[in-house]
Amino acid sequence: MFAGCGGIEAETASESAPSVAQQQAPVLTQTNVDVAEDCSGILQFANTASYQVLDSILPSNVVTNIVNRRATAQFTSLADLSSVPLVGPTRLKQLEGGARRLEYIDAACVGIIDGLAISRDDQTAIVALVNSIDDSELHDVLPNAWNGAVNLLGHRPFTTAQQIADTTGIGDVSFRNIRNAATLSRPLEALFAAVNAIPSNGSTGVTTLRHFDWWKIATASHGYGDDKECFGLEPKSVPRYARIRPNLADSAEVIAAVERSITGINGDVTISAPVLKAGRDNLAALTAGRSFKGCILSYSDDPWSRHNISIYVDTTTGFSVLAETWWAE
Repeated sequence: MFAGCGGIEAETASESAPSVAQQQAPVLTQTNVDVAEDCSGILQFANTASYQVLDSILPSNVVTNIVNRRATAQFTSLADLSSVPLVGPTRLKQLEGGARRLEYIDAACVGIIDGLAISRDDQTAIVALVNSIDDSELHDVLPNAWNGAVNLLGHRPFTTAQQIADTTGIGDVSFRNIRNAATLSRPLEALFAAVNAIPSNGSTGVTTLRHFDWWKIATASHGYGDDKECFGLEPKSVPRYARIRPNLADSAEVIAAVERSITGINGDVTISAPVLKAGRDNLAALTAGRSFKGCILSYSDDPWSRHNISIYVDTTTGFSVLAETWWAE
């Protein structure tokens, strides 16, 4: 026991990780990976820790499998590490513990939850999303976890990502979908915020949204020229009096609708180039090769104005955008 306990503490300076005190503040995960940047020390630990150190926290046969595998190729993800025989969720958590004790990771890494190593920044975004997301969007984000979505809505507010993961009906796939919905579109959300911050001239205006209740918007009734065309919706979800379009939307259609809103209020001129580029690139990446359900709405609040709203929801991931333009005499 003493030898085992001393092994991990006795790692030499040359073998240990760089001081975590020198690491940057938490970084939000913005790609669909299973290890946040602030948790990359878990993989570094698995790739570099000595046999003796690993043997102090894992069974010897598991250590042998890890060491033999890393001799041929370094581990690049938790999924990659889990492909090693005998390495499952319990062993991953033990590796996380070893990495934390030897300061390969610190508090900026929350840890491994449902197959993802998330950062503190990720956790903040995940909790904020789940505590605020509308019913319709959450069910789109969790298309195969209807009960999980219902349970999340019924038990919020949450304070930690672990509480969300522990909710009945939420598993690895569902938790990853939630993480992605919370973190992957931040550049686009920054662009949308910049667009919405541009003041209207009183005659024209725009609204761009990343998170919204599409069902409430699509089913609302208006007094003048209420026109609705929808596509890809289940029959019970089609708004009353809406026309049905046979074809789904693609990336080009989604991008074109967003661009109309940006240019409709001169955002392509007034918004900073870095924000524009980052947001546009983010939208292109999130929509490339994807298919979208949604509705195109047109209505008036009075005879002297008009609103045009385009709503798009990814049929698989639930990623959604709303782009609105309006004019008034």
